[in-house]
Amino acid sequence: MKNLQDLRIFIETARLGSLSACARHLDLSPAVVSAAIKRLEAEIETVLFIRSTRRLRLTSKGEQYLKHCRDAVAILDNAYAGLHDNDAELMGTIRLSASSDLGRNLILPWLDDFIDIHPKVTVQLHMSDSYVDLYGQQIDLALRYGAPKDSSLVALPIVLNNRPILCASKEYLSKIDKGIGIPKMPEDLSQHNCLRLGHDEKYLSEWTFEKEGKTKRVEVDGNRRSKDGDVVRRWAVAGKGIALKSQLDIAGDLKAGRLVEVELDGWQVANYPLYLICPERRLIDPLFNAVKEYLIERVEQVLR
Repeated sequence: MKNLQDLRIFIETARLGSLSACARHLDLSPAVVSAAIKRLEAEIETVLFIRSTRRLRLTSKGEQYLKHCRDAVAILDNAYAGLHDNDAELMGTIRLSASSDLGRNLILPWLDDFIDIHPKVTVQLHMSDSYVDLYGQQIDLALRYGAPKDSSLVALPIVLNNRPILCASKEYLSKIDKGIGIPKMPEDLSQHNCLRLGHDEKYLSEWTFEKEGKTKRVEVDGNRRSKDGDVVRRWAVAGKGIALKSQLDIAGDLKAGRLVEVELDGWQVANYPLYLICPERRLIDPLFNAVKEYLIERVEQVLR
């Protein structure tokens, strides 16, 4: 390929869905962007976009070509970055989104330590339990439990062996009516005050457990629900009910005795891996890799 810049323009135009938006993003004129797309289409003898007065979308061959372009540009960028990894001190801005519980209680202090080690790095931290649009918002990275549904996103594992744990405080368990008793089976949860977490517009009213290849789904309810995972964890610590929380989120509470695991005769929830997600491989640079390795190390320390 004669012009690497043409490939970058093509990738950004596809990502933003607009020639003018790509021009603004890359600080180019719309004419330069349009010429680059036409030049690229002529060189590979393929129509990449279907254009109308208001819309711009990829053709099927354009979608196929986009994937290869992303991979090729990422390989070249990583090769360049590898040559200069040791040439200069880490610098740049980390624009990271994390879920509320994980973000407030672990990621926030970890990033403070990371900046102490790399003082030329700045941080923009966004915390939310709602879906984050990595294409539409000024966020480059996201820490999220579970693999993303959007296959175009790049998801790199931070920890795979992390499962949700059914937990409560000793105070809550000590006050359970003897006629009800501490839950021993998933269906027993229907008699308990379960603290429900919500995502976007829904609250999780069904908890799923697995054992020896079998699956049980139980309906749960309670007098407290929130779309903020940290709030649910705090309610559990305060003895307000039983919660289903990521092992990583409550590791400190379990160690300190603020929460205990409620075991259900071998029934467990499936693993809930944590991924570092970015919209494209071109963002994987020395700073990204340093953050990823640092997070892996800190998570391993917590779960150990």
